[in-house]
Amino acid sequence: MKEFWIEIGKTSPSEKDKLLKIAEVADATLEGTKATLASDKSQVDILTGLDQAALTRVKREGKKVAIRITIKGKEDENTAVKAAELSADYIIINCLDWRVIPLENLIAKTRGKSKLIAEVSNAEEAKLVSEALELGTDGVLLKTADPNEIMKTAAIVKEQTPKLILTSAKITSVKQIGTGARVCVDTCDLMTQGEGLLVGSQSAGLFLVEAEVHENPYVASRPFRVNAGSVSMYTLGSLQNTRYLSEFKAGDEVIIINREGKARKANVGRVKIEFRPLILIEAEVEGKHIKTILQNAETIRLVTPKASTPVTELKADDEVLAHIAAKGGRHFGVSVPEETVIER
Repeated sequence: MKEFWIEIGKTSPSEKDKLLKIAEVADATLEGTKATLASDKSQVDILTGLDQAALTRVKREGKKVAIRITIKGKEDENTAVKAAELSADYIIINCLDWRVIPLENLIAKTRGKSKLIAEVSNAEEAKLVSEALELGTDGVLLKTADPNEIMKTAAIVKEQTPKLILTSAKITSVKQIGTGARVCVDTCDLMTQGEGLLVGSQSAGLFLVEAEVHENPYVASRPFRVNAGSVSMYTLGSLQNTRYLSEFKAGDEVIIINREGKARKANVGRVKIEFRPLILIEAEVEGKHIKTILQNAETIRLVTPKASTPVTELKADDEVLAHIAAKGGRHFGVSVPEETVIER
């Protein structure tokens, strides 16, 4: 779990109290040369620059210590690495222009020795440092007096792997329906077996369509791709919103789901819409009748509780995984639980 530290910028005492209340989600609050950890109210001494004698003294007193360093060049990088080797508990770094390569170097060289905390001024910078070198820094120190920035940054840093409930749905009908426009969603990510997109004719019932991760005698695997179905099908653009497949374009976010229901975000690299033979798949789950329309081809597979099955081999009573949404309808993809909607 990444740590979220906050340092309140210059503001009035009353406004500062409001900001500190909003910042209760933070793991530590920094003020002057001290940081207070929320977990046990203990304090961390903040040293500006690497003073080996001062570091040794604070550690000998049994206190936690953080070294705060501004990264301007390779020499500062080396200083941060040396601080990690001297067992500083935290290294707080501020890269003046947040170049990615120095940040990646520090993540690689300090990992497992000290906790690397990156000083940021907004949620956009927090997202960058949290994802650098795939692992990201161990946390961020947000320096701000903007309450909106506090909440946006906290949402990025403290985001946990969300889960959706997937349920076994029993196939009731499989029917060829002719040619139509279907969408391939090519992501900027790589998926594994059991991962894909939730796709359906009704927003209340979505089937888990597997990415093209299986080898085939006629075509190479494409683990970045989900052949997702007809242009009018729904999928998740976020955990809260559905979108039509026809709406997606390069750069958009889409939600990848695995067999256990774990969700993660990915960006769309491209969307391919082509006219192909289609197949209508219907199923029953929890007393509901749900449907989806996919391309009729061997490479398109629905995820099952233990494996996956090509749509060309599906038959009545087969079980596949589906997500059943809460009651109600949607307005432009947003859930409206009180609304009555009939989807056929």
